[in-house]
Amino acid sequence: MADMNIAPVTVVALREAGWDAVRVSERLPASATDSEILELARREGRVVITQDLDFSALLALGGHIGPSLLTLRLSTSDPASISRKLLDILPLVRTRLATGVAITVDDVSVRIRELPIL
Repeated sequence: MADMNIAPVTVVALREAGWDAVRVSERLPASATDSEILELARREGRVVITQDLDFSALLALGGHIGPSLLTLRLSTSDPASISRKLLDILPLVRTRLATGVAITVDDVSVRIRELPIL
């Protein structure tokens, strides 16, 4: 489930590559809170993909074991670059995402933390 800060073209690129990707705006109103987004992703068994650090804080403060979270901390917000990075990373972390993790991706590394975040 792509957060609102992930471009629609990125969601399309994920779908075209065979990923079951949806954008938050397809399921919730624009006024939805981060907590509502996390709850919907939890109910639907989805991973939240975002550039917003608030999701990690909410998972940590709540002691939640899901949903898994993939946070992008890239030096560019160009949708084509983000799409390429996701298409490179997702196959490598697919099985980990199913276990309840918070993954942070930056320009040169991928950090994986088990949930709950302590």
